Amino acid sequence: MPSVKGLLEERERAARQRVELLREEAERVLAALREAEAFWERKVVALEEVDDALAVGPESVAGGGVEVEDVLSAPPVVAGSVVPQWREGLSVSALTPDYQRIIGVLAGREADGADGDRSMICREIAAGLGLELVPAKVEGVRSKAKKMVARGWLIEVRAGRFTLADGLRGDGS
Repeated sequence: MPSVKGLLEERERAARQRVELLREEAERVLAALREAEAFWERKVVALEEVDDALAVGPESVAGGGVEVEDVLSAPPVVAGSVVPQWREGLSVSALTPDYQRIIGVLAGREADGADGDRSMICREIAAGLGLELVPAKVEGVRSKAKKMVARGWLIEVRAGRFTLADGLRGDGS
């Protein structure tokens, strides 16, 4: 007849093996999740770039290269995905919340009154937004910042360093 201690040790060993198998499975699932999230983030950035490329702005119409029929037949742009060209009197509220938050982080850096360089790299902006500092998130911020530079909201003072455009300093409008 087997001893009670022997039976308990056998059950403990089986439970430990099950825990080890479940941990390995959890690690595989988490790795697959990280990979899927990175893939998804790349698709988000790609969609933003396509939206940007397909957007028909007033500057292209003013250039005379676009016919009215072309504008009317163009596919509709997803609401909130286009960053408007900055102009005097245009408020930050014209931007979608994600872009407003980027402006807010950079404005906070300006408001700190720190002497010297007030520009920020995308990793610092992502940290200020409370995002996880993984390449996919930082690249999403970089894509948005580059789009805002192209539209006059931000200035890229040096490669990869962004600050508010002159018209946005001080009053935040």
